[in-house]
Amino acid sequence: MPEDVDVVVVGAGIAGLSAARELVSAGFSVAVLEARDRVGGRTESREFAGATFDVGGQWIGPAQKRMQSLVKELDIETFPTYHSGESVVVVDGKRSTYRGDIPKLNPFTLLALQNAASGTNRLAKRVDVAHPERTPKAAKLDAQTLATWRKRNIPSKAGQAILDAGLRVVFGADPSELSMLWALYYISQSNTVDELIGIEGCAQESRFVNGAQTVSVKLAEQLGDRVKLSSPVRSISQTEESVTVSTDTGEWKAKRVIVALAPTMTAGITHSPDLPSARAQLVQRMPMGATTKCLAIYDRAFWREAGLSGEAVMTTGPLAVAFDNTSADGSVPALLGFSVGSLARDLAKLSADDRRTAVLDALASCFGPKARNPIEYHEKNWQEDPWSKGCPTGNFGPGTLLQFADALSEPVGRVHWAGTETAQEFCGFMEGAVESAERAVAEVSAALKSEKVA
Repeated sequence: MPEDVDVVVVGAGIAGLSAARELVSAGFSVAVLEARDRVGGRTESREFAGATFDVGGQWIGPAQKRMQSLVKELDIETFPTYHSGESVVVVDGKRSTYRGDIPKLNPFTLLALQNAASGTNRLAKRVDVAHPERTPKAAKLDAQTLATWRKRNIPSKAGQAILDAGLRVVFGADPSELSMLWALYYISQSNTVDELIGIEGCAQESRFVNGAQTVSVKLAEQLGDRVKLSSPVRSISQTEESVTVSTDTGEWKAKRVIVALAPTMTAGITHSPDLPSARAQLVQRMPMGATTKCLAIYDRAFWREAGLSGEAVMTTGPLAVAFDNTSADGSVPALLGFSVGSLARDLAKLSADDRRTAVLDALASCFGPKARNPIEYHEKNWQEDPWSKGCPTGNFGPGTLLQFADALSEPVGRVHWAGTETAQEFCGFMEGAVESAERAVAEVSAALKSEKVA
């Protein structure tokens, strides 16, 4: 016999666990069904060389108020991302260093980059996040790629390449893969391009002392045995009165369901009755970004000793950007490189030894030959994770956002949708996951109260 609860939540990432906790606080019975053998979704913390590092999402910014509040409530420690000293930019193999936020480029390239960033921010402010179709020239923007726009607006090829490197990491995709309207929609939720890619006062300002997965671990501890691991959901069947959710480990009968997964990951769940065509088509048209995180651990922070911040931007592969990723107490020095979009797909074609060599060569081009000799090297290719299929977020290609934006969060009968892709603030971030949970819980709570009154 199926186990009865008020609400089944599918997915034990930050969105699903936040939703479940809110529902329990409101007096509803809940079961959280998670396919993995762990909680955390696209946050995953591991111990290397005696310290904790994140192989998934890892940063939190001051403008992300929901996450800031949650972290404070859960008594989770954070620390500032190290970024003292000079940063590095490598353009077509030519290395230069700079201080502050502005790289050393020729005046023509620098002016083009500044104008492009300002123009992008102005366009992003015009986006109606709740109703993207109301954005001025929405159809024209959705029909073109981000690459087409930046080619028309940044005459410098070096400027184009630098912008590409930064934005690849944001989306896990190349500009040629992204709808311009989607890019603006995404940027508008975080206010500016600078907020997305910056450190101090921006989205990369702080890290978690014990790893970002700690947030999900502590939420799950509060929920106790309501969280069921290693329970991938295979089907969701609705009637007018209830929903039955089937997994490899059992069945649950509920009044409502919240599916807190990336849209493309919902494609593996069979629905009865079938999903509306817009929702069914959406899951085929929002692929996950391609991201591989590469972590090199050293016996000394030699780049700091040389006056370097550990930040770098590279216009050729296999890495797009790098950061100082030293442990919170400074005892385990580390550099972090992001291989994203087509760079990540190309890197994945190499053998493990060749990947390691390529990544360390890229770090050496920024920080010197000592970067080739880590005491440990680790990587996480999120495209190979069967329960994520990519990172950091799902993306819309040209011509798709206007067609399917409504289907992102519109309930289907008794099934509601959460997850960072459905957010209207900080989509793609942990903050967006919490915001999506609030919306889904509000929908479910209102529906359950209405049914009780009826």
